[in-house]
Amino acid sequence: MTTTRKEAPRRRLGRLALVSGAALTLFAALPMSSAYADASGTFYYESATAGSQQIVDPPLHQCTLLYHATGASNQTNATARVYFDANCEREWGTLQPGQYSNNFGSKLYSVKFGS
Repeated sequence: MTTTRKEAPRRRLGRLALVSGAALTLFAALPMSSAYADASGTFYYESATAGSQQIVDPPLHQCTLLYHATGASNQTNATARVYFDANCEREWGTLQPGQYSNNFGSKLYSVKFGS
């Protein structure tokens, strides 16, 4: 005859609380999502109205205004998407890390970093 050992409900709840607490501690120890981090490096651009400009360690996934850019050099570790408007809606294309262009066909008004 086989007997089944039943744990007391309090003991099971204690184990559940311990496992849940450990999981929460591990989750809290993880680094924050890169969605709110910054790119590393400098984005240089030539402005028709303000001369040579730069953005150091730009924020990722955030639309950043440019001042009528006619040329740009992406010296960050993130892809730069450049736009013909100030709202990051009319995309010209991308500049990969280390890439330069002054062949936009028009002035650029904004940039967003990250893929």
